[in-house]
Order: sequence, then C-alpha cells, then structure tokens
Amino acid sequence: MIPRKLLLGASLSILGLLLSNTIARADSNGGMTIFSGVERKDNLNYHLDFGGNPHQMDRYKLYIPSKKLAQGATRFFISYPDYYDGVFDTKSVEVRSGDKSVPLKSVYWDKESRYLEIDLENPLEGNSEATIVLSNVQNPNFGTYYFTGDAQISGEIPLRIYLGTWIISIDRN
Repeated sequence: MIPRKLLLGASLSILGLLLSNTIARADSNGGMTIFSGVERKDNLNYHLDFGGNPHQMDRYKLYIPSKKLAQGATRFFISYPDYYDGVFDTKSVEVRSGDKSVPLKSVYWDKESRYLEIDLENPLEGNSEATIVLSNVQNPNFGTYYFTGDAQISGEIPLRIYLGTWIISIDRN
C-alpha cells in the first residue's frame, strides 16, 4: 500500500511538470529548427507575445540582427505562404531600432500577392538591428509558416536584398 503523503507528493510533482511545460510553450519563441530547408545563417528569430494560439489575436516581433542590415534599409518586405490565412492590422505596425521606434512613411498589405511593405520615413543606418512589430494580428489555423524578410538598402542604387526567414509556428493547444 502506498502512503497518502507519497501519492500526494507524486501527484503534485506531475502537475508541476505539466504546468511548467505549458508556461514554457506560452513563450512562443522561435526554437531550434533542424530540417527546415532554410540555412541556419538565414533563420531569423521571432517572438509571439500572446502564445501563438490559432485564431486568436497576437503580436509578432520579428527580429533582424545588425549583421543583416550592414548597408541600412529604407523599406522592409515580408512575404508569407498562400496557406497563411491570418489577418494583419496595417495601422498597428512598428519598426524599432534599439529602444527607439522608427517613424514610418507607409505600410501596405497586398493580400493577393501575400506580402507586407513597410516604408521608413528616414533610412535606417547601416549595422543597426531592427525589430518589426506586427500588433493586432489575427492568427491563422495551427501550422508552420515561413515568413521571408527582404529590405531595400540605403544608398544610390536601391537594391532589394534577402534578410532571412522567420519560421513561425502556431500551436494547436
């Protein structure tokens, strides 16, 4: 016969492990991806502030390291797959560099071609880190979505360069 205190202790331990796993998943950071088809150097980090639950409102923070913006940027482009059925709020888009918000000239969402275009009022300096914040996003159904980031670089010839890919997971829960 198992003593009650031992049984209660084991039950509480199991409950604690289950709760800690749920809390850890609610962080919704881009984790380690092994077989994505995206080279490791092109895999960009992100964070979903509200857990990445299907069909719920969320805030996406898409990080771009300074080494990817060696020549600065005047515009960002984010494209996404045709099976992504989330909804963006173009009035709730922000670009941050360091701890400062960067003024935006315009944000355009082309639903048919599946991309967001974020035009900066002033060019972002070279070797600056950036965070693209997409607030009030209506998450799609559960799944994995590859968001591709490009930037139009600062300079005399406005070239569009590939920054990398955010591999965003919306969990089933």
